[in-house]
Parts: sequence; structure tokens; C-alpha cells
Amino acid sequence: MATTIKSTQLDFDTIKTKLKDFLKQKTEFADYDFEASGLSNVLDVLAYNTHFNGLIGNFALNESFLNTAQLRSSIVSHAEALGYVPRSYSSAQAKLNLSLSVASSTRPTAITLPRNTQFTTSVDDVSYTFQTRENFTALDDGAGLYQFLDGNGQTGIPVFEGQEKTKTFFVGETGDSQIYVIPDVTMDTTTIRVRVFATASSTAFDTYTNINQAIRITNTSTLFQIKEVPNGYFEVIFGDGISTGKAPEAGNKIVIDYLSTKATAANGASSFSPTTTITVDGSPINLTTVTESNASGGAFKESIESIRQNAPISFTAQRRLVTAEDYTAQILANYGSFLDDVTSFGGADNQPPEFGKVFVGLKFKSNIADDTQQNVKDTIRTELTDNLAIMSIDTVFVDPITTNVQINTTFNLDPDLTSSTSKTVENLVQTTINNFFSTNLNKFNKVFRRSNLLTQLDALDEAILNSKMDVKLNQTFTPSVGETLQYTVNFPVAIATPDDVNHTLTTSRFTLNGQTCTIKNLLKSTKLQVFNNDGDVVVDNIGSYVGATGTVTFTGFNPSAFEGSGIRVDITPANQNTIRPLRNYILDIDRTLSTSKAQLDFQNTQVTL
Repeated sequence: MATTIKSTQLDFDTIKTKLKDFLKQKTEFADYDFEASGLSNVLDVLAYNTHFNGLIGNFALNESFLNTAQLRSSIVSHAEALGYVPRSYSSAQAKLNLSLSVASSTRPTAITLPRNTQFTTSVDDVSYTFQTRENFTALDDGAGLYQFLDGNGQTGIPVFEGQEKTKTFFVGETGDSQIYVIPDVTMDTTTIRVRVFATASSTAFDTYTNINQAIRITNTSTLFQIKEVPNGYFEVIFGDGISTGKAPEAGNKIVIDYLSTKATAANGASSFSPTTTITVDGSPINLTTVTESNASGGAFKESIESIRQNAPISFTAQRRLVTAEDYTAQILANYGSFLDDVTSFGGADNQPPEFGKVFVGLKFKSNIADDTQQNVKDTIRTELTDNLAIMSIDTVFVDPITTNVQINTTFNLDPDLTSSTSKTVENLVQTTINNFFSTNLNKFNKVFRRSNLLTQLDALDEAILNSKMDVKLNQTFTPSVGETLQYTVNFPVAIATPDDVNHTLTTSRFTLNGQTCTIKNLLKSTKLQVFNNDGDVVVDNIGSYVGATGTVTFTGFNPSAFEGSGIRVDITPANQNTIRPLRNYILDIDRTLSTSKAQLDFQNTQVTL
């Protein structure tokens, strides 16, 4: 049978070997010494050529699909085809309470804080400049105090980190295929302002807005689109005069200004000083500046893996809010610089059900201040859900609920197979468990599978012969001291059926009637009882739990004190192998209570039973 060259074997040595095997079967090359001949050089060239063509073909094929592409330009292009615009650099944003006092009796009724009023701050001894992006007005309160307010009448004036840059274009003839590219990879596209002047000397202009903010588009709408091009720069695209709005005409001047930002560097800035004074009736007045929220939200461009994940979801949503998944897609696309993760679910899936509502859980990045979080929620409601959602469907924001996973791991360790001490291996195992949660969980809709983690532990070191782990979950609630109330703790999974040996539910310690106590379920029952340190029952019935729904209820509970920030409730899940959190629940490792313990196992030791 003739030797065939398989296209899957494209490394150089394999290709050359296959070529030689093929030629050896020809009578012309019988007993031919390929290694000591000039033909070997020809085979080298053929093998290299085939190898390179194979690699190029492989790379080109991979770059043709969103799931396999590796180059950012390819992934951005695929996302564009799905109607998804990856996030650019994002400026850090702070909110400042700005006011000034005028003592003059002839003071004006109103004072304007001009656009681009700048403030300086520093983080780790590095200075940064923040500035306003629009005008703000303050009215005289009657006593000479002027308090600047935003468009919603709030005192928090937003300021953004970055250097303002301007790019000017002149529109050519209608037949010209003109491209408007802004050569700045650090551009924050959310701060862009596009103005179109009739001529080069005109002072009047039309302001164009991002098409993503449009609710209705006509042939006179002044809209633009912005997208990332292969070299990392950004291209501004105007309407066609028909379906995507009005197009600039020949001779128009286009002026685009934006902020070029340093991304995350200015996050956390807390002290701001104005660089200029405000002139009132010819006299300079100092601004009084109080920080309402520290700088946050600064971010780099959206990562390629994030684009790969979010683009298909956004395409499914089609800029509409019909299904719960649509909410997740649109919120991530528009507010992703503030968020680590988003989940959404219909009211029918809530516990208890609330029809006519969509529940949205937002997991904010760690440096986002509380008032900024509230502002993001308000903006999502006013600018997104109120405009795109189905009528009569309300949006309800719910906070993430963290359920801690308590893992007690034991593993057999053969000291003869490792130079490390058992303590060192125990630390390695625990670190691996912690990293597993950081990488694979700690977000919405992430499932814990015990077998996956055990596989990683067994592969850490050949001295680890086998491993097992017991899994428990815990949540904490804070009771009102001195009040007799009912408390409910909802777990995202079913609770194990009670048995006659081990307690399925226990709590941390608290003080009741002058005694240190804990709550445990009665063996073989879901009834909850209060036990003191001696194991005596103090309260025979303090509540119960419903295993199928994961609901724990404490009735008539009135502790006088408790340890820490609240009372911890520990439960054994019905399925320790797979823990799938629902709704707005997030799984994280309880680093304080989780343990790893080695059991020495000398395989070479023989004993007689």
C-alpha cells in the first residue's frame, strides 16, 4: 500500500520522514541514501514549505471563528459582525461636592462651572488630572452660597481622569470614501463629543450622539458609531442619510474631543484640589471641594476572553429587554467597566415568586464606592430598562449573597515519594483549593464540582495517593439583640436529610438566658433546638428547616449577644458533589474554617494482620 501524507502531522520532522518514505517506494530511488545526498536539501525545502503552509492554514482557519481566534483584531471583527462593541479604556470617575461663597451684595443669580474645570489628585505619590465634561450651574441661596448640582439636582458633580484631546476632520466630496480614525489606543469612547460645523469658520454646530443611546432613528437623526480598528485605534462612522441618521455634508468640519486616560492608575483617589478659580464679577473665587465618592471605574480595554463571552450574548439580546438574559447582556455591554459580573432572573424564579418583575444582581468591582454603585443602578434604570424593557415589567436590583463553602480535606501522603514535609504539602493543597475558587467560582451561576477539585489535588504531587473532602455551606445573619423576632436564612441548594448520627445544621455560639449556646437540629428531625455548652437542651423548639428549598427559619429568637458580626449557620448540602447556586447567590471558599490534613501512608510498609 502506498504511503500517504496525513495533513494532521504537520511538524517538520514528520513531514520529511513521510516524504522519504514515499520516495523509497519508487524504483528510481531503491537503496538510495537520502541523508548523504543533495536530495536531502530538497526534502528540507519541501518539508519547510509544507510545514509553514500548514501553520498558516491552521492560523487562518482559527482566526475565522470567534471561539478559536487568538488575535484581538480578529475577535473584535467577529464581535462587530454580531453587533457588539468592545469596551475601550475607561476613565476613573469621582464625584465632588462643589460650592463657592460670594460676599458681594451685587452677586449674580447664577454661576456656571465651565466644562473642563480641572482638579488634581495623587495616588501613590503620582499626580493625576480630573475634569468635568459639561457645564454645571449653581443658584444663589440668598446668603451668597452657590451649590453646584448635576442634571438630577444632586450635589455629586462627576469628574473624570484623563487628558482631553481633539481631532479635526474636513468632509470631502460625496463620492470620496472618507475614513475618520482617531489614533489613540487609550481613548475612553464614553467621553467622546462629536460636533459638526457647517464650514471651517462656523461657530454654530450640530452635536452628534452615539447610536447606542438612540431610541428612535430617522433620516435627520445626528448619530455616530465608533468601533475599534485592527491597529487598536478607533474609527468614527456617521449615518448614511437613510437608515442610520444624517450624514455630514461636503465642506463640513468635524471636531471630536475625548479623554485619553490612564485606566486603573487613578482608582482610589480621594483628595481633589481645583487648579483654577471661578471668576465672579471680575473677582476670582475659590471653589470649596469635598469628595463625595472616591475615584473608581478606571479600566483597560475589554479583554479578548470577555469579548468572546459577551458578544454572542449581546447578539442574542438584539438591543432589547425581553428575556432575563437580555438584561445581563445589555448591562454588561454598557456598564461593564464598573462590574465583575451580572445575573438576572424572572420574578417567577424568585423565592417567593414575584410576577411582573425582573431581578438583577450586580457584582461590582472591589473599588467601587457605595454611592457610585447606586448611581450605576439608577442610570441602568433610567437610561436602559425604562426605555427598552417590556411595559409593566419592573426592574428590581438585588445584592449578591455569598454562600461560603467550608471544605475539610484529608489526603493520604507517602513521605517516601517527596522531599517536602507533610505541613508543606498541606499548605500546597489548601492554596490550590483557594485558587480553584478564585479562578472558577466567586461569580454568579458558577457551579462547584467536587470531583474537578479532587482531580487537581491528586495531580499536585505523586506523593498524594488519594484524597477526599467533606463539604459544608454557611451563611451569616445578624439578629436584633433584645427583640424576639423570626429570622429566615435561604440557602441556594437543598439541605441534607437529617440522620440519627450527625447534626445536619449547627450554628456558631451566642448568649441566651445567660448561657453560651448553639442551635442544632434534633437528630432524625428538621426541628431546631438550642443547646448549652453542656449539651443540655435550653429551648426545645426554636424553628425548623425545609430541606428541599434550603430554607431555615428561627422562630421567637432573642439572643442577648453573639460572636463576631452575626450568627453563622452551617448546613450539610444534600449533594456534596455538585453545588449549583441559583439566582443572585455566589459561592466562595471559607478560608477561616476550611482545612487540609495529611495522613501518612507508607506504601512500602508490610504488616501482618
